[in-house]
Amino acid sequence: MSDKLSLAAPDIQTLGRAALDFIARYYDSLADRRVIHSTTSAALRSLLTEPLPQSGQAFESLLLTIHIIAEFSRHNGHPRFFGYVSSPGTPVAALGSMIESAMNINVTCWRSAASATELEHVTINWLKEMLGYPAQAAGLLVSGGSMANFAALAAARSAKAGVNVVRDGVAAVGRPMCLYVSEEGHFSISKAAGMLGIGEANVRAVPTNSRMEIDLDHLDLLVREDLSAGCLPFCVVANAGSAATGAFDPIGDLADFAHRHKLWLHVDAAYGGFACLAPESRGLFERIGEADSVALDPHKWLYLPVGCGCVLYRDPAAAQAAFRESAEYTRIIGLEDEETFAFWDYGPELSRPFRALNLWLVLKYIGAQQLGEAIAHNIACARYLESLVTAAADFELLCPANLSIVCFRHRPPDFTGDLNALNERILANIQRAGSSYVSNARIGRAFALRACILNYRTSMHDMEILLKDVRDACRSAILERPPRE
Repeated sequence: MSDKLSLAAPDIQTLGRAALDFIARYYDSLADRRVIHSTTSAALRSLLTEPLPQSGQAFESLLLTIHIIAEFSRHNGHPRFFGYVSSPGTPVAALGSMIESAMNINVTCWRSAASATELEHVTINWLKEMLGYPAQAAGLLVSGGSMANFAALAAARSAKAGVNVVRDGVAAVGRPMCLYVSEEGHFSISKAAGMLGIGEANVRAVPTNSRMEIDLDHLDLLVREDLSAGCLPFCVVANAGSAATGAFDPIGDLADFAHRHKLWLHVDAAYGGFACLAPESRGLFERIGEADSVALDPHKWLYLPVGCGCVLYRDPAAAQAAFRESAEYTRIIGLEDEETFAFWDYGPELSRPFRALNLWLVLKYIGAQQLGEAIAHNIACARYLESLVTAAADFELLCPANLSIVCFRHRPPDFTGDLNALNERILANIQRAGSSYVSNARIGRAFALRACILNYRTSMHDMEILLKDVRDACRSAILERPPRE
């Protein structure tokens, strides 16, 4: 194996067997691992830093380093990893990623990637069918929800500006463009507004009600104030499962509001969108077909590996107005009609990986029915955790459980100190201990322990273990000296 760039089939098979053995053993050991091993940046640098390799090494020796990387990684696939909104991945997608990398298709347009382009159209149509989104809508796969939100807001800006902002810039509008999202909205909305020249200062954070949904009366007041001030309200964003609490805004009510005020309605369904596959959540999506755009993340609740988001546009022309570009080096020659299709007309990327392959594999191999059952089980686990918290004298539910997210805090009966500081120390102790993993949220003035159940391996018993781990972490936290102010 002297030429390591161009390997013969038997050599590839030898490497592949070693890699597949690692993958199989990794999946088989997940439940027995700690969610995370505590370490430091300096310790990891000492294990990984070395001079630039000038000659190659045996693949088996590289696997030793990969074992180190795995040991000190946070295992999102662990049944008690409840942090953030992270997919556990699936074995079939791990194999799909290997195949995708081998083919190395650059999915820019039909000319460059005919079969991959058609497969992406097929999978986009499946996602529209799941949601009940119009069949004529356009869509493409992107890197994740943040990029999907960015692309959707770029289309909204072009559609509502009244001038050609792509050519002339936002300054040509002549007045501030304002968009509206609840206080539960993802920060990628504000970030996109900054990147698009709208300005983060023109993103209006709308208060929420007791269910963490957008307050429609407050929204109406803000829009009217901006109109009176000479601003241009152009977009309202609905949360279909907010990142912090899983809050789900009333899409139908917001669609009516958007129609009255001539606003673009964007639905950020990056987390909650695929709850549509669970029968008990289906009603939440009844009027999502009226949204002008939707952001989705198959790499969340369809259990795909990181790197697969999706944006849908009800009107394909709106996306083209925002993104269509041409140059001689991309001019399509000798093709007509559907074969001239280019993904760069619908989003910011030119070079694009073959994201549709893993999405197709997961949907074809597992099927929508079993995926829906897994999602429903995740939601049921969250409801069970909510009931355990509510029934326990030493826990406090900080807001109603939404989808598969539960926000709560530990409240020991005899504790008279700062509950926020105590729960922050509990969080740190849980994460260090490695049996369970939760992240944090802020509910009003209260610091919340936040559990998001997004794993088909998670059981009801894991909910009971989580609360035991919280109690154990609390005992350690009370014994610790609080950090200095």
